[in-house]
Amino acid sequence: MAQEDVVTVVEKFVTFTAYKPQLIVEAQKVGDAVAFYKTVFGAEETGHSLYPKRKADQELPHVLSAQLKLAGTTVVVVSDVSVNSGSNANKGTMPAILETDDVEAAVAKAVAAGAVKVEEEVVGEDGGGVKGKVTDPFGFTWIFVSPAKKGENAEAKEV
Repeated sequence: MAQEDVVTVVEKFVTFTAYKPQLIVEAQKVGDAVAFYKTVFGAEETGHSLYPKRKADQELPHVLSAQLKLAGTTVVVVSDVSVNSGSNANKGTMPAILETDDVEAAVAKAVAAGAVKVEEEVVGEDGGGVKGKVTDPFGFTWIFVSPAKKGENAEAKEV
């Protein structure tokens, strides 16, 4: 009779301290994407790394990745050839939702900077406010929503 291996699993409580979505864009467009997000969304660049093998005679350095502060969250914009982008690069996307008091202005600003309007602005059926959707020049979908009015979802919040 063969002896069976016994595996002991020790569960440990894990705490996450931050959620940092990663936007993977074409290698040569990271700088353009960063500029777009700074212009359209008011993102603040908090750090970046440059491609180490850039030729000295080229004017602008090639940005490999950048960290942006956007609506209180850190977003990482990274090149699709970066070692940080993982093996599943470009295999799926996840839309981002940004809350704003002026959905129409957010959509207009994004479109003026090169985004494509995916849906017309509509008032939420569930009383959630106005919603608009765009796809930026780098293929990411952004959904703008107005905050729900205070008291509208008071019953739903009670548990």
